[in-house]
Order: sequence, then C-alpha cells, then structure tokens
Amino acid sequence: MGPKPMTPASGELFRQTLREQINLKHPLVRLADLIDWERIEAVCATRFASRRGRPATAPRLIAGLLYLQHAFDLSDEDVVWGWVENPYWQVFTGETYLRIEPPIDPSSLTRWRQRLGEEGIEELLAATIAAAQRSGAVRKSSLKTVIVDTTVMPKAVAHPTDSRLLERSREHLVRAAGQCGLKLRQNYNREAPRLALQIGRYAHARQFKRMNKTLRTLRSRVGRVWRDIDRQRDRVTGADRIKLDDLMARTQRILAQRPKDKHKLYALHAPEVECISKGKARTPYEFGVKVSITTTLKEGFVLGARSMPGNPYDGHTLPEALEQAAILGDPAIETAVVDRGYRGVEVPGTRILRSDQRQGVTKGLKAMIKRRSAIESTIGHMKSDGKLDRNWLKGQLGDALHAILCGAGYNIRLLLRRLRRFYAYVLMFMVGVIGGPRFGAA
Repeated sequence: MGPKPMTPASGELFRQTLREQINLKHPLVRLADLIDWERIEAVCATRFASRRGRPATAPRLIAGLLYLQHAFDLSDEDVVWGWVENPYWQVFTGETYLRIEPPIDPSSLTRWRQRLGEEGIEELLAATIAAAQRSGAVRKSSLKTVIVDTTVMPKAVAHPTDSRLLERSREHLVRAAGQCGLKLRQNYNREAPRLALQIGRYAHARQFKRMNKTLRTLRSRVGRVWRDIDRQRDRVTGADRIKLDDLMARTQRILAQRPKDKHKLYALHAPEVECISKGKARTPYEFGVKVSITTTLKEGFVLGARSMPGNPYDGHTLPEALEQAAILGDPAIETAVVDRGYRGVEVPGTRILRSDQRQGVTKGLKAMIKRRSAIESTIGHMKSDGKLDRNWLKGQLGDALHAILCGAGYNIRLLLRRLRRFYAYVLMFMVGVIGGPRFGAA
C-alpha cells in the first residue's frame, strides 16, 4: 500500500505537459512551488503499514485536494469534480498531463483524513506556515508573538428540540429492530410523527400546556418501543448487539433528560455536541465544540487551531494552544495577546498580555494589546469564506481534523491573495502604469 511512484507512462512521452499550456505566473502555480510537498509525502508514507496490494493514491494529490477544499469552501464531491475542470488545480496537485476523469472517488478523502489523523493533518498546516516564510509573507520573528482566542465550531446538527430528538430516537429504534429481526408490538409509525408535528404547532401558538401534555405522550410512546426492544435484546448477538446497545443507551439518555439538566444529548448521531454560550445577542446558544485559534500578531496567519472538547474555561485552553503553535511554527512563543476571558492564567516562559491589562503597559505593549481584536476578523473569514461555520466530520476526531484544515485553508487564501497582488503589480509595472512606459518608449 505504498505511495504511487510519479513516473509518466510510455504513451505520454509525446504529449504536451500542463506547464507548457498554462500561465506559470498564476498564483496557484507559484504557490505549488512554495509548498514542501516532499515533507508531506514523507509524513503520509509513514501511515502505510503494508506494502501489499494496489499502490495508494499520491499523497500530494490528497493534500492538494484538502487544501483546495478548505480554501474555497467545497464539499468532497465538488472539489473532485472541480479538479477535473480546472487545469491549474491539477498542476497544484502535481499532475504532469491533463486528465479528464476524476482522480479519486470522493469517499477516498474521508478514508485519507482518518488515516492521517490529527498529527498528519497538522503537518499540512505546518507546510502552509513554512510556505508563508519562503514567500516573505511571514517573518520568523513574527512567529514569536501571537494572538489567541476561542470560538465555537458548530456541528452539522438540527436544532435540538425534545420532540425532534424523541421522534428520531423512535425512528432509529424501529429501524434497528427490523435489522435485528425483532418483532415489535407496535411501532407508532403513524401516531408519533403526528404528535411531533402537533408539538411544533402548539409551541408556535405559545400554548405550552398543550405542548407539554403532547410531549409527555410522545415520550411515553418512545419509552414503550424502548422497553419492547429491551425485553428482546438478548436474542441479538455480535456486531448488531453492540450497535443496538449503543442506540439504546443514547435513547435512554434522551428519555431521561429534562430541560434544566446538564450534559444533555443534543444529537442522536453526534453525542459529542455541546451547548456553548458566548454571550452573542443573535445566537445566544451554539451547538458544536469550542475551538482555540492562534494567529500571528502582525500578518494574521494561523499558527494553530485545536478543538477543545468539554467546553473548558478559555484560560485552561491557553497552554495547549501555545504548545501547538510552537510545534508547528518552530520557534517558542514569547508573547501571547489574549482577551479578558483568559484571566488568572500564566504560562511559563511566555508573557501574557490581556486586553484589560493596565499595569506595566508601555506604549509598544499598548499597541500590541490594541492589535488583539484583529483575530476577530480572522475567525469571521474562517467561518464566512471557509468551512469553520459548519462541521460535517464525525466524532471528536472529526472536530480536531476539521479545525486544523480550516486553519490551513485560511493560510492558503492569504498566500493566494498575496501572490495575486504581486502578479497584478508586476503586470502594471510591465505595461507602464507604474513608473512610465516600458515597451516602445521614445
């Protein structure tokens, strides 16, 4: 299962290469020359334990597709089919000749993300930081002073209402019973959806007594299905028993939880989802996971993005965030600028500057503290232009991978914007817009 060797076939020796047909000054082509693909391939090669079977897909192709996916906010299917239509994307991923068919099945990206894991995906983020240093967009001294803040990465779940959770639990229980060969006394396939619909209508009309009465009826119906399956659970064995036990445990949590309880289950398929309040007027509660973002103070490049399950206090996330930024950016972090949510936290070897700090603040430190709010626009662009606003990956591992890839995608967009501006400046200089005419001047 080793990586596929990048050697052209004999039938392609007389074909014209892609680089001979495109503009080599295009930002994507220049960015491809800045990224250390050999480092990424070396990391990916360690994820293959067996040398038997069909050769694996080229690691550069997978890394390039992940970069493009999170830089342009695309799904797995869209990035694969967009690759077929865009020759510059093919050059960016290391193709020598034009291809007119999809390079991989979109589902391969899921398996590659799981195979690389959190450490492998962090190498993709580290490669963008190294490319920024080669291009001159980031100085090595800038990596020692960072801004740290936290945000919520929402999960791809529906708004968790009690009626919807109960109805979804009943649907899954009935389906699981059919797959395991269990015969139910009654499945309530007609009554339960009608009750769930009626609960929504009562809530809209603000008739809460009727709503609560109908909700109790729906909960009793789901409980009957759960108890009916529980009596026959011993007849199921093997892998089906494991899946059934997990579904029964989650349904039991939904049946027992009440509105004021803590550690509730907000999604049947995603038990890791948490309810987080960041004090926003428009969205007082968000359902997902807390993510810590670390950027450079001046340039705004992302040095670290780590998911923090369990909704910890912001100050308790600071050591992990600085550790990740120091590993990926190489130099140790000397100064970290944070907001008031990080009060009372000190990290050995790192000076912490808070936005409410007044004692011992010189003019230079005051300018650094004032610069702290720049990370808010970075987080906003990661959500509006990237994929941080909705996470579709499964489990806590999916949360960690998605956060890191969103940071890598943001760095790719910054690098492309810088290269695009430089290319436009060169064009204007060549045609004489800047500094007078250059061709045919009298």
